[in-house]
Amino acid sequence: MKQPRSSHKARGFSRAATLVQTRIRKASEGRGFAQTRLLTHWSEIVGEDIAGTAHPVNVSYAKGGMGATLTLLTTGAMAPMIEMQKEQIREKVNACYGYRAISRVRITQTAPTGFAEGRVAFQQAPKAARTPDPAIRAEAAKVAQDIASDDLRLALEVLATNVLTKHKS
Repeated sequence: MKQPRSSHKARGFSRAATLVQTRIRKASEGRGFAQTRLLTHWSEIVGEDIAGTAHPVNVSYAKGGMGATLTLLTTGAMAPMIEMQKEQIREKVNACYGYRAISRVRITQTAPTGFAEGRVAFQQAPKAARTPDPAIRAEAAKVAQDIASDDLRLALEVLATNVLTKHKS
């Protein structure tokens, strides 16, 4: 007698998150992260300003098992700023765990596994929107005025504005 197929196989498709969930959990537990949410939702837990400058790299437990140490990776310039916010970070992370799992926060400028993984990705500041000179915009509109398609005309105006602005500077 044949076994009935399980409901998730009967549909034919599975969510990508469920397919990789066990592998992600195994990899994160290897670094001490019992809560993968700490890694996946880091910016929501500690805030965008801290998440942009520091990343969790390890959670290590003491021999007695009383409280863990969270290791954060940051750059040399930001280390003093993160150092001053260690207590707030610890409280936010413990709120994520639901209990006082983290007793200490340690700051490092290299990953515990080596220099290759110890690089912090710097986020570029958003570019300030510049409004082009009205004369340049008028010249760009004149270049694209004979185009019948609105979408194509607008695209050509933007292109002409960019080109003319580059030439002026």
